[in-house]
Amino acid sequence: MESQKLIRLFVTASLADGAAVELGQEQTHYLKNVMRLREGEAVALFNGSDGEFRARLESFGKRTARLLVEERLRAQAAEPDLWLVFAPIKRARIDYLIEKATELGVSALVPVITRHTNVERLNLERLRAHAIEAAEQSERLTVPRIDEPRAFDDVLGAWDKSRRIMLCDESGTAPRASVALANQSAAAWAVLIGPEGGFAETELDALRKLPFVSPVSLGPRILRADTAALAGLAVLQALRGEAR
Repeated sequence: MESQKLIRLFVTASLADGAAVELGQEQTHYLKNVMRLREGEAVALFNGSDGEFRARLESFGKRTARLLVEERLRAQAAEPDLWLVFAPIKRARIDYLIEKATELGVSALVPVITRHTNVERLNLERLRAHAIEAAEQSERLTVPRIDEPRAFDDVLGAWDKSRRIMLCDESGTAPRASVALANQSAAAWAVLIGPEGGFAETELDALRKLPFVSPVSLGPRILRADTAALAGLAVLQALRGEAR
């Protein structure tokens, strides 16, 4: 398929046959100076709602580029309604987490501040850039939403109970995921991972009492927070999601 061979760019403009799209300075620099594209060459564009389109580079300016949309390559398709709820971690690891969670198909990234969270401020602009780059690379048609950090109790208090939570429980008392999720048929899911110091016992107790929470074990080893988050996403996708 031709779109697999084209450089992919996420844009915010509406996409349709014959539309013109103006790129900003950063994307123009990327196409012109990094990828060495020339006028007349094609790229693939997507915006999260209209599908993926082939577009032709009409002209380069000093800081902008103009593209003409030619045809739709892929229609917009439904993607998993899968959230990752996580306590913020240090910069290098959270950059990695955002990138890989995007590749694994999350639709929303929800940072929460727990009792043992050490990092409370996030550069959302930088994290969104990582998510966009990962979506471009992984052939996704959407970019996940990234929320502002909120208090864990506030997020849980406002939770839509139709969205089931797979709690990655580090205590060693939870059943393995294949058992815990065997009879679950919810359409919307969230993977919940604690901070680097783990959940407070009171937080775990409260979570275990909620009927829409399924505590699961990810195995016998102690995993870093970012490793546990990605392992949890992969397990859920394998058992209840895209990889079934």
